[in-house]
Amino acid sequence: MPAPTESAVVAKLTRRLIPFLFLLYIVAYVDRINVGFAKLQMSAQLHFSEDVYGLAAGIFFAGYFAFQVPSNLILRRVGARRWIALLMVVWGAISASMMLVTTARSFYAFRFALGVAEAGFFPGVILYLRSWFPAAARARTIALFMTAAALAGVVGGPISGAILSMEHTGDLAGWQWLFLLEGLPAILLGAVVYFRLPDNPADATWLNAEDRAWLLQSLQRENETHSAADLSTPQGAPQQRRWWDAFLNPTVLLLSVIYFGLNTSSYGISLWLPSMVKGISSAGNFKVGIISALPYIVAAIGMVIVGRHSDRTGERRWHVATPALAGAFAFLAAAYSTSTLVVVAALCVAVLGTFAMLGPFWAIPTSMLNAATASAGIAFINSIGNLGGFAGPYILGLTRNSSGNFKSGLLVLAAAMMLCAGLAILIRIPRAELHSYIE
Repeated sequence: MPAPTESAVVAKLTRRLIPFLFLLYIVAYVDRINVGFAKLQMSAQLHFSEDVYGLAAGIFFAGYFAFQVPSNLILRRVGARRWIALLMVVWGAISASMMLVTTARSFYAFRFALGVAEAGFFPGVILYLRSWFPAAARARTIALFMTAAALAGVVGGPISGAILSMEHTGDLAGWQWLFLLEGLPAILLGAVVYFRLPDNPADATWLNAEDRAWLLQSLQRENETHSAADLSTPQGAPQQRRWWDAFLNPTVLLLSVIYFGLNTSSYGISLWLPSMVKGISSAGNFKVGIISALPYIVAAIGMVIVGRHSDRTGERRWHVATPALAGAFAFLAAAYSTSTLVVVAALCVAVLGTFAMLGPFWAIPTSMLNAATASAGIAFINSIGNLGGFAGPYILGLTRNSSGNFKSGLLVLAAAMMLCAGLAILIRIPRAELHSYIE
């Protein structure tokens, strides 16, 4: 029997794993950003100021930061199936419980707890994909998985807008129904994860013996090759295999700063987008949801195109830097324009820029960190980077509260994207890794 080809095996993995993980990430992302739609009602009903909302929206990422590395280390020990299932049940329960918020302090507490519970999901899935997909297919695979974040805006916007119309149904406010109904899917899917998700290729009964053997050998060979150029090991030093060695390398820190800037912009726009659309259009809640979906449709298409092109050319740095520059100029256009059409178009390009960076960005550390340092390194980059998810929404809340508009906040997001573009060009990819991209 002829040896399996990489494209055939990757196609099988993609069909069996990505749609399910895609669904899980949509649920996770909706639970993370639905507070932006809840704000349309709850701020007025609970008398929350703009900076209270901005702090609550961003404080999610303080909890997210705190539990990233521990969560990925636990996942590596107990397996993805058990750990991701538990995380989903817990965060679903917390998300649904946000219907009980009555004060700013309880708002902060629930959002922080939700961040702690969700902290392990995304870096855990990135680590999980690393253990299944060859390096040459990772940018497009990660981009395909992460289009869920963009499509969460497409799906979540209209649904959230519609749920808000359930105001006073069963003596609950619309925003309370929003948290309750959008928290339940995570609980249900957590149970499905436990019974459906294989921990590693060796457990995949749907791969035949030849495909499984080829995949395990290829991943092992890649890991041995990348260990020689592992970015967690200082140049000239002996190869180190302790999980905390990933924290010591300048390239890991550089990637963390880039991801900080990316998330400052991404979550700054995502968590305030409904309010921006409401402010420039004066539309009803359902129409706000429809308009808010448009940037995410554009982003979902762009993510796949950029990820595929990055894999086909073997280039990573400019596939991060170019979307970042496009996003920066789009934020500038949105800040200075007074035309509703121009602002919406600019926001579409801005969201496209932030999301299109993700596939090529995550292809860099997943390929260049070895097995011993990947779990901690990926979690470290994600934890530091996601502090930007705290900074972006909070800065927009402060500037909106002081000026009454979003101009200053959008300028901050533009600066963050420019920083990402400049730093991306400085990433040094070892020669051995460049060869592995194009072989």
